Amino acid sequence: MNSVKLDPSWLTPLQGEFDSPYMAQLREFLIGERKAGKRIFPAAREWFRALDLTPLDQVRVVILGQDPYHGPGQAHGLCFSVRPGVRTPPSLVNIYKEMRSDLGVEPAGHGHLEHWARQGVLLLNSVLTVEMGNAASHRGRGWERFTDAVVQAVAAQDRPVVFLLWGAYAQKKAGFIRSVEAGGKHLVLKAAHPSPLSAHNGFFGCRHFSKANAFLQAQGRAPVDWALPADAGEAAA
Repeated sequence: MNSVKLDPSWLTPLQGEFDSPYMAQLREFLIGERKAGKRIFPAAREWFRALDLTPLDQVRVVILGQDPYHGPGQAHGLCFSVRPGVRTPPSLVNIYKEMRSDLGVEPAGHGHLEHWARQGVLLLNSVLTVEMGNAASHRGRGWERFTDAVVQAVAAQDRPVVFLLWGAYAQKKAGFIRSVEAGGKHLVLKAAHPSPLSAHNGFFGCRHFSKANAFLQAQGRAPVDWALPADAGEAAA
């Protein structure tokens, strides 16, 4: 992680994490995995892509995922997002369905979400790496502690932020966030995960996209343009 690439706004609040023993152990683990010939996704330069595209002081919405996609060519450091030209994964298809129901936004023909990230939507996985073909293989190695610190850094901001917590795994992070219901400043919205296995248990119909924008506007912050460019290349521009 000597060549960490992320927006400078994150460096001060996260410096203690990068200097900590657990991060050194995580670094050694990842080096060992690569030396053993294992392919790790995403590429090392994209491990912190979410933090590079979305500066801390510009975060408006946080969407929490679990692990990167473990298929070749999919993961690029943003939760739920895939590279241009890659088939849209089932969970993201369901996210698009809910957007259409909630906002009338037609689904994009791609799954590239950089357009959101560049508007202040932090697309953060709880675990930032995975072995090819081996889902959840890097859980419990230290990434969760690091992303806890990321969520805490966002929650410590003076500006109100919306946290979209989909599924039990993402909702574990809620303890770091003081919501408006608890006398805090942030809006915490919870729903089932958009996976085909659980989307019908409360994700569909949650209307999180319109609720997020309504809250942001009520707080004097700009809403998110959830409509993605038709061309994935434009979404990355």
